[in-house]
Amino acid sequence: MTKYKVQSTKYKGLLFLIGFVVFLSTMYSVLSTSFAQECGSDLDCQIAAIQREISALSPAQEKNKADLAVLNKQVADLTSKINKLTSQLKTLETSIATREKDLAFTKTLFDAKAKDQYTFLRLYDPITPFLFSDSASNAFREINFRQKAAESDRELVDGYAVELIKLKSDKDSLEKNKASLSSLQSQVSEKQKFLAGEVAKVDSYLSTLTAKQNELAAAKSGGFETSVGDTPPSLEPCTGPKGSPNFCDPGFSPAFAAFSFGAPHRTGLSQYGAYGRSKSGQSAEQILSAYYGGATLDKSYSSSSTIGVKGYGRVSLEDNYLLGIYEIPESWGDNGGFEALKAQAVVARSYALYSTNNGAGTICTTEACQVYKPQLKSGKWKEAVQATRGWVMLKNGSPAPTYFSASTGGYTISQWGWNGIKDASGNWPDTAYEKVAGSPWFYKGWYKSRGGSSCGRNNPWLNSTEMADILNAWKVLYQGGGDTNRISPVGSCWGGNPYSMSDLSNLGGFTSVSGVSQVIYGNDGSTTSVKFSTNKGDITIPGTEFKKAFNLRAPGYVGLKSSLFNIEKL
Repeated sequence: MTKYKVQSTKYKGLLFLIGFVVFLSTMYSVLSTSFAQECGSDLDCQIAAIQREISALSPAQEKNKADLAVLNKQVADLTSKINKLTSQLKTLETSIATREKDLAFTKTLFDAKAKDQYTFLRLYDPITPFLFSDSASNAFREINFRQKAAESDRELVDGYAVELIKLKSDKDSLEKNKASLSSLQSQVSEKQKFLAGEVAKVDSYLSTLTAKQNELAAAKSGGFETSVGDTPPSLEPCTGPKGSPNFCDPGFSPAFAAFSFGAPHRTGLSQYGAYGRSKSGQSAEQILSAYYGGATLDKSYSSSSTIGVKGYGRVSLEDNYLLGIYEIPESWGDNGGFEALKAQAVVARSYALYSTNNGAGTICTTEACQVYKPQLKSGKWKEAVQATRGWVMLKNGSPAPTYFSASTGGYTISQWGWNGIKDASGNWPDTAYEKVAGSPWFYKGWYKSRGGSSCGRNNPWLNSTEMADILNAWKVLYQGGGDTNRISPVGSCWGGNPYSMSDLSNLGGFTSVSGVSQVIYGNDGSTTSVKFSTNKGDITIPGTEFKKAFNLRAPGYVGLKSSLFNIEKL
């Protein structure tokens, strides 16, 4: 039986893995604080910092993956050999058990033969065959037979002795091999358990790092304030489609750009939508009913007279806190939007009571809650607050979570307890209320970060090769054939180790895009699919998949802010 020993040298790669994991564990404990110390609240900076960390880890991680693959193969080979040995031992064990039964039967025969032989030797008279045989030949024949029988009996005795010795040796070997095999199995089990644990640690670290990067990227992709604020933004140049006041000719053709309809969270009240509804003659009650289906408006709700405001202590809800809300411009009240101001006042009151447990808690003063300033207003906003005093949106008898945002693209979506609606008076997008209100975010091509960085680009338009590059990124992300971790923008703004455009083209096979033949929108307020004409023929890509590929690969800060978008071609 062949013995198999575990070679410790086969596990030398584990030493590297252990050291690498210890390094990761130590580094992970300080990552979150180091990013904050380095970048503060600058999301772009934090993302770039994380990308640098990932890039620094990439070579070691690739080496680690290679070592793990080797170690896993070694463990698999060892396990296979142990399984074979186990099978051989089981076969031997079965054979020994059978032989023990056979020898037990043989022993019975042996005992009988030994008795017969003893009796024969004691009583046998060699003259007898001659006395009782008819002839000498018969006598010699009988003597010969008796000699052969005696010889056979001796051989049986000798064979039994040899078999007993061999059986004992095999049983001893079996027990020894079973003990050795048990030790091997224990060692392999421990190695596998340790290896699995170390792999899990590395995977956990890297997934946490990726999750953090995705979290920051998601925060960055919002792109603009979640509310309009006190002063509406000016019309940003070079972000509109052809024919709009903020269009810029990129100077090449064909050119492609992705335009987002609103963002970021697209639920609850759309401030520009409310403004458009007010300009179209709707009342505050109608506006609230449209955006908060399933809630009721209580116009005499009894609530705490004060509210906790972070950094300012407890203040009067009606005569201080609500008068210091800076979420939409007062100027709207003079331009057909007074009902929108009233609706926003109710929303602000309801949200404040909801988030503070009817005034008992404390609310923050930033856009993470509602923007509050101690400089209290005295114009149209104050009129709107006083006109709606005591008006509160209720859900299940309590103040409702009245979420809101600047623009939802003419569609709100179902989330956070509110139903989605098509926010238009007729055919969307032409009659969308945000379009009526002139929202600068209703249909926009984004190419700058929230802080204004453009990474050297002055418009959102991409050439044919750049658009093909995004399709190649989509192919690797969703159909395989490459390293998805290398799908990121090319250029110094993001760093890392992204595929070059030529390398990605070799993987995906798209070299040019000549047109966008179809964009389909769903009733849920999202882009369902986009169909492109390419060097490989027509290709249809699901909207969610294209959005991810676009945001991961588009150059600089060019990005899609909403799941509702369009691709235009010049």
